[in-house]
Amino acid sequence: MPERQFVKYTFLKVDPAWRRLDPEERATHKREFIAACEDFASERLLRAFSLVGTRGDADLLLLTQAVNLERIHEFHVVLAQSGLMAWAETPYSFLAMTKPSEYSDESRLEVRPAHSKYLFVYPFVKTREWYAVNPKERWRIMQEHIRVGKEYPDVDLNTSYSFGLDDQEFVVAFEGDEPSVFLDLVQRLRTTESSAYTKRDTPTFTCLSMSVERALNALDGAAVSITA
Repeated sequence: MPERQFVKYTFLKVDPAWRRLDPEERATHKREFIAACEDFASERLLRAFSLVGTRGDADLLLLTQAVNLERIHEFHVVLAQSGLMAWAETPYSFLAMTKPSEYSDESRLEVRPAHSKYLFVYPFVKTREWYAVNPKERWRIMQEHIRVGKEYPDVDLNTSYSFGLDDQEFVVAFEGDEPSVFLDLVQRLRTTESSAYTKRDTPTFTCLSMSVERALNALDGAAVSITA
């Protein structure tokens, strides 16, 4: 059985002044950033996403996963040494772990990299009333929620758990190729009984999947290679 994983969602916002630096200096900053990512990704999951054009308060998402929390810590220490990070802030950061679901037999022990075009991410908190509901009743309510999700097979769900690790209780990440399908799914889920027990499910991030190089080049509009 796969080991449980730590999952880290790191959102970065780059200072607009960075774009006014000399192109060669920006290129050096990117190479340092990419080198840190490639070192981590050689043995672990790392995915990059651009939020340029979809959010005003974040430009880039790094999704990392490891069985060892220290390795995620070390990665961010090394990443901070890159020139780009001297010009970046982290407006949002979500830490979570994988674990088996109480309500489904589907594997939740690792984030499954389906490599769809889009990733839709948000932190999620349920009301305290939810945890007072009888476990059998909670299971019944969640079966409707799961059944609705299966009506949209082109959207893949990855849920990780943050109880005691971060401010949210869950980090929910949906993958898909059509934002319109995800929009319809979320609207449909609003009608389910489980939705009444939602306390918070924002902010919501629409992220475009791409290589680290392409995500970095989107920051300053630099040309990208055809293989990036």
